[in-house]
Amino acid sequence: MSVKSANIGYPRIGENREWKKVLELFWSDQLSEEQFETEMRELRLSHLRKQKEQKIDLIPIGDFSYYDHVLDTAVMFGLIPERFKKEENQVSLRTYFEIARGSKGKVASEMTKWFNTNYHYIVPELKNANPKLSENRLLKLYLEAKEQLGINGKPVILGPITLLSLSKGIDDQKRAELLTSLIPLYIHVFKELKDAGAEWIQIDEPILVKDVKGETINELKQVYTEFNREVPDVNFVLQTYYESIELYETIIQLPIQGIGLDFVHDEGVNLEHLKNHGFPSEKFLFAGVVDGRNIWKSDLVNQSFLLKEVLNVVQLDRLIIQPSCSLLHVPVSVEKEKELPTQIKDALAFADEKLTEVTMLTEFYNNNLSIAELEQYGHARNLLQHSEYRNVQEVKEAMENIKGYSTERSNTLNRKKVQAERFHLPVLPTTTIGSFPQSKEVRKQRLKWRKGELSDQEYEIYIQNEIKRWIDIQEELGLDVLVHGEFERTDMVEFFGEKLEGVIMTKFGWVQSYGSRCVKPPVIFGDVHCLGEMTVKETVFAQTLTDKPVKGMLTGPVTIVNWSFVRDDISRTEVLNQIALAIRKEVELLEEHEINMIQVDEAALREGLPLKEEKTEGYLNAAVHAFKLATSSVKEETQIHTHMCYSNFDDIIHAIDALDADVISIETSRSHGELISSFEKHHYNKGIGLGVYDIHSPRVPTLEELTQNIERALEVLDYHAFWVNPDCGLKTRGETETVEALKVMVEAAKAFRSKLSIVESV
Repeated sequence: MSVKSANIGYPRIGENREWKKVLELFWSDQLSEEQFETEMRELRLSHLRKQKEQKIDLIPIGDFSYYDHVLDTAVMFGLIPERFKKEENQVSLRTYFEIARGSKGKVASEMTKWFNTNYHYIVPELKNANPKLSENRLLKLYLEAKEQLGINGKPVILGPITLLSLSKGIDDQKRAELLTSLIPLYIHVFKELKDAGAEWIQIDEPILVKDVKGETINELKQVYTEFNREVPDVNFVLQTYYESIELYETIIQLPIQGIGLDFVHDEGVNLEHLKNHGFPSEKFLFAGVVDGRNIWKSDLVNQSFLLKEVLNVVQLDRLIIQPSCSLLHVPVSVEKEKELPTQIKDALAFADEKLTEVTMLTEFYNNNLSIAELEQYGHARNLLQHSEYRNVQEVKEAMENIKGYSTERSNTLNRKKVQAERFHLPVLPTTTIGSFPQSKEVRKQRLKWRKGELSDQEYEIYIQNEIKRWIDIQEELGLDVLVHGEFERTDMVEFFGEKLEGVIMTKFGWVQSYGSRCVKPPVIFGDVHCLGEMTVKETVFAQTLTDKPVKGMLTGPVTIVNWSFVRDDISRTEVLNQIALAIRKEVELLEEHEINMIQVDEAALREGLPLKEEKTEGYLNAAVHAFKLATSSVKEETQIHTHMCYSNFDDIIHAIDALDADVISIETSRSHGELISSFEKHHYNKGIGLGVYDIHSPRVPTLEELTQNIERALEVLDYHAFWVNPDCGLKTRGETETVEALKVMVEAAKAFRSKLSIVESV
């Protein structure tokens, strides 16, 4: 009798972001389709080879994607939006990428956050959907791994219940019809995998950790009964992650052979389920005991104790040890981080190291590793815990006196009046979210500076020249409120990660955010505080170049926390408040330098929402408090802005109001204005900008599109409070398309001003 190991998913991007480079070369027509496929195959096989070398028993197949695994599943089953449908027997790469990125005359599919992670998925559109199997991509990938590497892998597919739950464009009746249509297609895929030799198939149903509805029980029984009946000779593992599952007693009785549970992010609930309700002796438990979402070394001794409790319920030979979720959310390997302080580096574990942890725990339970070896592995964690990094007296005193900091501003109406007199803005003022295109030249100059090939003074002059050039462009375009462009910043969170004490940046710690967009989350390893100015110099310089207001641009505490790898020895709320106080200092410094419009972005506020409804208010209260802690010490005339993107805000509109920002900008273009309905039900008396065009697509919007978006917004919003802006920062866009798009946006705003002026004069 022995314990086995498994993995749920592996990062796609490669140690040096090779995946991103291949994608972008293909998109720019520098690689043929054949070259693209060859490069991607080599990368895919290298990932599988690594897992084989790590002695993982059940290696996932099909977790590798060219863009997004939800899109992969939708395309495989012919769930193509109407505007992208073509006469193709098999969906071409061109069509696949058009759905994700848009094309001339065709708006890209909506993109939103994958559960409560920092990963974005493409939302399937199911209006008029007629499912059909276009290609069994899993069979192709399974055979590739088997023939090339001798790996009898574990094919991975997004389950039908989660697929439908994450889609749009269907009501309950249509959902039931589509589910009935999808079941035989899944079965066809599974039968071909079984015939090819697959022994295990992983069906991801993470929707089961949310507050699922009662009818989900019937769907579960329908789907998995048919799967088991039609494909009886394959072992199905129903995989969940990110939280404890709902409907535990129902799920363990389903006719499946394995169940995957997260024992890291479940707050002990999955273990309690196990103890209280038992576990079927004939089933396998895939125990997620290594944190797949954070980058700290596991306390393997503690996790071995957890597994010991599991083994009081589950037979030893029915236990399979794995990460808590796909390793998609962490970087690839710590090995290359040569520049990190040893004390910090030694406490880190990225994807490859987490597979080592899985193997170590498996070896321990197979009596090939001692408890002393597990203890030695955790030594670095203990050293960091007792280091000066986590014992800063100034921060500890601030946290003890946190209630002494003000979090309230004066009446909203008073502030509106004072700010109107201060800024004299036109109706429907135009602005941008903050960043402008980071060209190859900008990145080249930054790299030269980091390598010491440019002096600090030379680099500063270069950045100032870019700021001046874009201030001139904004003036020429006719924008009303300007920004300095953020050319000194690599990323809205990374930049602050480099400025704040207690936070550090890795060199190769990249993770996928959406498409080819990769980010390096800061590592919050110690007590966070600020020693000096972070943004004042560039913002003040920009303001000297124009009479129009220039916004100070900061990232808010909630977003910094949600987009970072956060220390796991104290509560996230305490980390949140530490960062809020650091941002508060910078807000006050900007105001002292007469920057009276300050944008504190909370792009990630909603994505941090707990998956369980009963935990929502606690999170929102902590988030609102941190934002107000960061922004509430300014004068009435200082206008606080914030920005949020890619979320459904219906359920948190009260929290958005409670932030008490003077102006908020929210994405609505890619969700095709659906958010606006929120404001039909909720009176919002502050300034608001609803993003009028999608910056994640390379296409330039038409005047007609922007006119429709503005018209729809003004049906429910007071035009005196309405701002016109893109839906997000413009860093990833090209200069020409950015200027052209903003030109259309300003034209649309001015046309509306003329209409409103005529109406008011009548």
